[in-house]
Amino acid sequence: MAAPKPKKSGKKPAAKTVATTTTKEDQSATVSTKNESMRGFFARKGDENENILTIFKTPKIWGALLGEVIGTAFVAMFMLTLGIQPLYIIFGLTCIYVAIVGISGAHFNPLITAGMMATRRMSAIRGVLYMLAQLLGAWIGALIVNAFRLGGGGAIEAITMAEISGDSFWAVAFVELLGAFVIAFCFARALRYARRQPLTFGLTVASGITLAVIFGLIISQSYFGLSNSFTFNPVVSLMYQILPTSAEGFGELAQLAGLALSAYVIIPMIGGIIGFFMSDIASRLSNGGYTTTDDQDDQITA
Repeated sequence: MAAPKPKKSGKKPAAKTVATTTTKEDQSATVSTKNESMRGFFARKGDENENILTIFKTPKIWGALLGEVIGTAFVAMFMLTLGIQPLYIIFGLTCIYVAIVGISGAHFNPLITAGMMATRRMSAIRGVLYMLAQLLGAWIGALIVNAFRLGGGGAIEAITMAEISGDSFWAVAFVELLGAFVIAFCFARALRYARRQPLTFGLTVASGITLAVIFGLIISQSYFGLSNSFTFNPVVSLMYQILPTSAEGFGELAQLAGLALSAYVIIPMIGGIIGFFMSDIASRLSNGGYTTTDDQDDQITA
């Protein structure tokens, strides 16, 4: 007799059940990895013990502030004499950044300091001191340049930016915002090279500034018909005498001053903050978070 045929079971194969379970586990693991990579995004990355009571206990802060004063003075002199020339920028700024990076971190620009503070790489008290040092350095640089002009027998010529009005404000503001974003993003990406490879750091930052300048020149001249409309550095902008000195009345003078400060000071610092945050988001999503080495390199603030 032939053996009876086995009855078909109504149950689904076990392999499919395992595959379904595995898929759900993979999805859960992916979500968990993404959550883990963004965890602690706003955590403090700088020195947790640094505050207004402890920052002056070591002489390092004075060396850092002196470095910011000297470096910003060099940058101001560079821009006040040679102007915004991409070829000069990439060589001249590389030298300045490489020379000072080991002393203060080589910010030379409030929009960089604002980005460092917003992403908690730097304490608020250090950031404020850096900005004051940068303002002093830019003033010294402008003073030296004007002294040479006066010593040459000619009158001191005021270097002014494009006149800000209600019609040109948004064009200038857009160019400053875009340039500040590019500079801050490149600076944040270059931080990992600051200690071990200062030349790479300097070239990356100088190249980022050059790229921002090229964008600024093309957009401001070709699309908006503006010239001398950007510096991407709030303290250098102040030395360019962006604030109006005359108007039909006090109300108009205050309005023009507010527009100039917004376009050349406030908006670039906002762009710097956005650039740093975008760099951090990209790092988190691609690498799954900061590494110990990156954290140490980000803290290169003497």
